Amino acid sequence: MTTAEENLIQVTRAIEKQVDSVLEQLDNLKTEDLAQIRQSRIKELQKQEEQKKVWLSNDHGKYEELAEEKMFFDVIKNSENVVLHFYTESNERCKILDKHLKLLAPKHIETRFAKLNAEKCPFLTEKLKIKVIPTLVLIHNGIMVDKIIGFTQLGNRDDFSTETLEWRIAQNEIINYEGDLSTPPDEREHVKQKSGKKIREGIFNSTEDDDLDIEEYAIKRDNVPSGQKENFGELTAEEKAELGLD
Repeated sequence: MTTAEENLIQVTRAIEKQVDSVLEQLDNLKTEDLAQIRQSRIKELQKQEEQKKVWLSNDHGKYEELAEEKMFFDVIKNSENVVLHFYTESNERCKILDKHLKLLAPKHIETRFAKLNAEKCPFLTEKLKIKVIPTLVLIHNGIMVDKIIGFTQLGNRDDFSTETLEWRIAQNEIINYEGDLSTPPDEREHVKQKSGKKIREGIFNSTEDDDLDIEEYAIKRDNVPSGQKENFGELTAEEKAELGLD
């Protein structure tokens, strides 16, 4: 018998012992133990159902537009995880993103999905450094943890899949994701495309991507000057790619 065969036999015996130990523990479970396990499971399911009701009461499970800028602050206070789409009516790529977000919202009721017209919320677009449309802002516990700028991180193409967007959003645990986070769902070789109209709109300016503090900006938002001057700061590599400047 070779050394490899002996090692295989030893491993097999070790696994058998582990299986036997688990089976023995199951056999020794008393009726009270089984009842306790069942009761714990029931309580857990009830807890999940209660949480689901809370989510649904806060408009989770659907993808809708926020009627006005100030609604944003209520949303991030009431929902632990938020995916917010900054869009404009004239941008065709925003419509593509809408299609995918409408599919993801009912699938991930643990997260609030919404959108805001970037042209109608100058305060937020400035504070969140929205320079490229479309931009997805990902928020956890009132703090902006990530931004998906344009389609650069989605394969730089207009025909990316809903699964690809879902995978990208999941990178910061904004949604519950059971797949492989290390590899995009439709990873394959493809030519880098720059299709679709790239636009820079409004006052999408500033140079740093700071975290958003709810209390600080909730106080300041009412004091934003009515006139806003354009002052485009230094663009990130992703933003330059989206604007075709790389």
